[in-house]
Amino acid sequence: MSDMRPEVQERLLKAWRGEVEARATYELIAKRLPEREAEIMRRMAEAEAAHRGRLEARMRELGIEVPAPGSVRLSLWARLQARIAPVDRLLAAREAAEDAEVDGLYKDSTGDATTDQLLREIRKDERAHSLAVGEMRAGERESVKPALSPEQQSAKARLDKIIGREDWHKGSGGWISGAIYGANDGLASVFGIVAGVSGATAGSSFVLTAGAAGAIAASLSMATGAYLAERSEAEVAHANLARERAEIEAHPEEEMEELSLFYQLKGVDREVADTMAAQIGRNPEALLHALAVEEFGGIGSDGGDALQAATAAGISTGLGAMIPVIPFIFMHGTTAILISAGISIFAHFLVGAAKSLVTLRTWWSAGLEMTLAGIIVGGATYAVGLILPT
Repeated sequence: MSDMRPEVQERLLKAWRGEVEARATYELIAKRLPEREAEIMRRMAEAEAAHRGRLEARMRELGIEVPAPGSVRLSLWARLQARIAPVDRLLAAREAAEDAEVDGLYKDSTGDATTDQLLREIRKDERAHSLAVGEMRAGERESVKPALSPEQQSAKARLDKIIGREDWHKGSGGWISGAIYGANDGLASVFGIVAGVSGATAGSSFVLTAGAAGAIAASLSMATGAYLAERSEAEVAHANLARERAEIEAHPEEEMEELSLFYQLKGVDREVADTMAAQIGRNPEALLHALAVEEFGGIGSDGGDALQAATAAGISTGLGAMIPVIPFIFMHGTTAILISAGISIFAHFLVGAAKSLVTLRTWWSAGLEMTLAGIIVGGATYAVGLILPT
């Protein structure tokens, strides 16, 4: 259409690209969630696909060429972040993106009444998506409604009262982020040791001794810390189940009421929810399993990943810690100091960029921040080494 305003085409194409990216992001997040939450994510991904179809239909009506869906892809870094970063941070980022679309992309007028009407309709869905993601972050696992009914509010109040006495629920993290932070700690700490001893001894063979000892100590310390942390988490999970089982034995009626309230919050009628809870409550183990799923995400693991976490943390810390030491294996003096500083600063940038996989920051800003930190640490400890007597 020759009289079509440029804003119309620009907004439709931008909205279309946003829907393609949102669907891909939701599908990646769904792969990391328990089945119930994953189903919510998949439904939201399907909704984004439906939005894309409506936008494409409008674009064809206006004679706008519809790009191939494959022309819009998440960057490799974004896909890695979706697979590695903590789920809560991914949901927070997705919630912010939905809010930005609601307040900007779909709100302002394009000058075309039909297009504006379509964007307003999609805006309502995006607002619901933002609320749903926000509720998931807050623990409302399957509620996708912006507000609770009076009956659900009453159920929630009673449920909060029951759970208020059960403040022992815990979450868990992954070993990949631990490996990244292990490499960060090993590199930063041993770089400081190497710089300080280099300043004090002008890059003598003592640097190799101090650096290697520091690398081994950091690696073993990180490995044992990760192992103990994982074991402690497993012990907490077992303790949670033991306490839940004890509560079922001591107060079965109250625990069945608690399960019924969870179901009522999902929209199940009170009578049906009570019947379901009573039926499940006939088997104490089934009741334990159902409550464990509702209260802290499942029965949990047996702590079998402790060795994996310790290995990943120890190896990554050791590798990061050895980087500043490597030049002193082959040489000494000023040349070794300069080469060690150069590769260590570059390694700081790489580790900082890798941290953005967990923090969801841009890789270059995280890398530069880590580089600056490395320069400050290395410079300060080198100066200390020059000042202190040997």
